[in-house]
Order: sequence, then C-alpha cells, then structure tokens
Amino acid sequence: MTIRLTWLGHGSWLIETQENRIVLDPFLTDNPAAKVKPADLGPVSHILVSHAHFDHIADVATVAATGEPTLIANFEVAQWFQKHHGVQNAVGMNTGGTLTLPWGKVTMTPALHSSSFPDGSYGGCPGGFLLDIADKRIYFACDTAFFSDMAHYAHGVDLAILPIGDLFTMGIEESIRAIRLIQPRNVAPAHYDTWPPIGQDASEWAARVRSQTDAEPIVPAVGKPFEV
Repeated sequence: MTIRLTWLGHGSWLIETQENRIVLDPFLTDNPAAKVKPADLGPVSHILVSHAHFDHIADVATVAATGEPTLIANFEVAQWFQKHHGVQNAVGMNTGGTLTLPWGKVTMTPALHSSSFPDGSYGGCPGGFLLDIADKRIYFACDTAFFSDMAHYAHGVDLAILPIGDLFTMGIEESIRAIRLIQPRNVAPAHYDTWPPIGQDASEWAARVRSQTDAEPIVPAVGKPFEV
C-alpha cells in the first residue's frame, strides 16, 4: 500500500491511506509557515496529538468539529479536549501503548520534551508515534531531544520524521546521530523554519544525511505531498 504524506508546516502532517486521512498535531490558523487552514483539510478520520503545547493543539478542536474524527493522544490531552471542547471520540493512551485501528496500528513512543496546555496546566507525557500501515512503518519522533531508545522503537523504519529546528528540540547535529542509530530507509525533517529561532538550512541537512548516513533524505515543501 502506498502512503501519501503532506507536511503542513512546523510539526503538522497529513497522512493519507486508501480509505483514511489522519492529521498529526494540527497547527494551521496561526502557523506562519502553513499554506492551508483547517477548513481546507477536507474530511479527517483521525487526529494524532503528540503533546499539549499550543503549536501542536491549536486547531484540534476545529478539526474535531468537522465530521467525527477520532482523537488519539495521551490520557491528559484526550481528557482535556473532552472536557473543554466536547470532543466525543477521544482515545487516551500512554507511552509504549499500541492501539489497533482500521488502517493499522499506532504506538505512542517516548519523547524527551515538556508538555503543558496554554493555561500552564499539566499536559501529560510528551510522545511520538510509530505507525504500522500495511507493510509500511513510519516514525514521527515529534518534539524531542535525541535519546538512544529511539532505536528500540523505530529501528529500520521505512520513514523517520525528525525535528531539526534546535532550541526546543534536537537540531541538525543530533538528528544525524539519531539517523545513524535508527537506520531508516528514508528520513524527513520537521519543526524548523516556522520562526527565526528555529531556522535551519534543510539542504545542508540533506547533504549531511547523504554523506554521513545510509538513509535517503526527503525534504518536502509545505503543502506538497510525497509517497512512501
């Protein structure tokens, strides 16, 4: 099965299978890098949320209000959206747990980061996601520092998507270390160039990936889909 992915800017992604459309960390309305707004997404079957920071949850309620998508997040994030936004279809999980869905399996992986809601309240443990869809395995590290257990969860995946913005997450140097450890077939960057503090040269990153690892870099343009 071919999986189509579209980087929506920052940490936001659209993942499309034959019958499902999944949005990860929707942050579009106030995202200066985004090319689309929530209303432009069309029908969504599932929403994945990695943690509670504003730049990862800002448009969750809006997307959840169109149709009846299932929200998948840590327990605290799922509960918060049920309580404050009336999201009915929500599944709360936790680090290391796996959920079976119509399109495959999703495992919540660890992330070294923080997680709090815009009001400062506790947002549960931050995480990433490992998606098993048909014969493809895709790892979204989401907002995280480098950590060695990435290899346990994501070794040899078809695609690893890693943050490279630095300051709030790993930067280019640490992402190269992660790629060497994970040994993915393909790798793509995320969480960079949204604002000046996390500006990075993705072409430089791609050149380093090619020269220093065995992975093939993919540098998607915002809003332009590619297939895995």
